[in-house]
Amino acid sequence: MRTMQSPAARHEASLWIALCNIHGLGNQGICQLLRALGEPAAIFSATSAQLKEVVSASIAQKILQGPNTESLQPALDWLAADNNHLITLADPHYPQALLEIADPPPVLYAKGRLEWLATAGIAVVGSRNASPQGERNAEEFSQALARHGYTIISGLALGIDGAAHRGALRANGATIAVVGTGLDIVYPAHHRELAHQIAEHGLIISEFPLGTPSRAQNFPRRNRIISGLARGCLVVEANVQSGSLITARLAAEQGREVFAIPGSIHSPVSKGCHQLIKQGAKLVDNIQDIVDELGSISRENFSAETAKPLEVSPLLHSMGFDPISVEALAELSGLTADSLSAMLMMLELEGQVASLPGGRYQRLT
Repeated sequence: MRTMQSPAARHEASLWIALCNIHGLGNQGICQLLRALGEPAAIFSATSAQLKEVVSASIAQKILQGPNTESLQPALDWLAADNNHLITLADPHYPQALLEIADPPPVLYAKGRLEWLATAGIAVVGSRNASPQGERNAEEFSQALARHGYTIISGLALGIDGAAHRGALRANGATIAVVGTGLDIVYPAHHRELAHQIAEHGLIISEFPLGTPSRAQNFPRRNRIISGLARGCLVVEANVQSGSLITARLAAEQGREVFAIPGSIHSPVSKGCHQLIKQGAKLVDNIQDIVDELGSISRENFSAETAKPLEVSPLLHSMGFDPISVEALAELSGLTADSLSAMLMMLELEGQVASLPGGRYQRLT
């Protein structure tokens, strides 16, 4: 791929951005023009008659006026910075998975490591107002999935999304954040540091132009990209009006597998997951449920030396093979209650231990 510093690359990028910025054209209109006339350079060079065969007279007139060079300069300056990219439908980095959905974005603004777009992903989504247990589940499931080679895809929102990204990073795995704003804006601001970590180790993408603020209508559009990039979609917690259910519905329509974690029948953030399960989503209570459905992925990009593993082997050794209470295990291992709880959850998710009645656990491997 040509560097964005070259005049040819900057000119090509400016034409794609200008085409996508034409008010009223939309993704469908852009794709129709691309099919009829070729790449943006040919579209902006077309005659009025050629354009009117594809789009309305008012849109044709906007195209004939040509790109507004001054308005494009901020985006071109942003693209000239290290680690910033524009991925177009004509780009070899454009993810094949998105070409399979009904409304693929013509361009994606990206910040970070483009290689993650070619990996197998799982969307992990859920409520912004998640319970503490829900956030722990999202983080631990995402960490385990990352260790199985999956790229964790989510939306950088508060609650489940943020926990999912943190879990992938904790495993030294790959994560992609799909956002509903321009990439020069971090939303929510609370996740500024998390966004920096994702940009360094993972990837942040958006179809929205730079400067696009947070708007309610942007997020359903963002959700189709989250589901479209993924092989499957795991909903951790969601109420019945949650945007996560939109992501799950889109995933099903796109032919992706849908998974849901059940919860208390009294919890509002469990009702959406229960609804999905009634509609055919696969009930998930451990990581093996997902791996059995989708398989495990080669970990070519995983570095055991730089990963942040949980020290589970000494814990398994302390457990033996007989059922043991948490209190006895804490005494044998010397671990704090918080550390022990996190390790036991990870081991249970990975199918190495089972929880038994009375707060006891048993080693399985």
